Amino acid sequence: MTPAPSSGWNAVVVPSTPLMIAAGGTADPLAGVRALALDSVRWLVASSPDRIQVLCSPADPANVARGVTTPLGERVARSLLSAAGFDREIVVSTSESESPVSTGVLIVGDGSARRGEKAPGHLDDRAFTFDSTIESALRACDADTLATLSVDLGAELLAAGVPAFRALGALAGGAEHTCEMTYSGDPLGVQYWVARWQCAS
Repeated sequence: MTPAPSSGWNAVVVPSTPLMIAAGGTADPLAGVRALALDSVRWLVASSPDRIQVLCSPADPANVARGVTTPLGERVARSLLSAAGFDREIVVSTSESESPVSTGVLIVGDGSARRGEKAPGHLDDRAFTFDSTIESALRACDADTLATLSVDLGAELLAAGVPAFRALGALAGGAEHTCEMTYSGDPLGVQYWVARWQCAS
């Protein structure tokens, strides 16, 4: 049986975009967001977890068909953890049914990619309410709401982070945390968050 984390586990939420790994050309539209994400990952690493569990969505089938089998979220997580100097065990979970195995949890996921006419999925007005639900749950450390996010609606709204957020909700049930949200925005038509959950018990 996989051991559960200690009562003091902390968590960090960061965006799931290739721009968390590499600069986006000379303009680098997410430089500030990437810096905030790295600061939060450094905060997580500073709590000295023996292992960090990464929660992310499975690899995109289109990428798998091209031979890229590692989920984007895993690549983002490993890049940020390496930059933060973490050299211990990393456990990647793409299923919300997997058991927690660490004292640090890194969630890599986004909200809807349909928040504007120029967004990757174009505009869908439902995206704003859906993302607001996720953000409110993150800010309130509301595990129940996160665990019951609609997979189907998330897919329609191209909210790639829903499986990871549901996994966080399943993991956090019964635990007491406080949240510090350091970023919320949709600069590219995709909702991104950077947040820290700290054990409150």
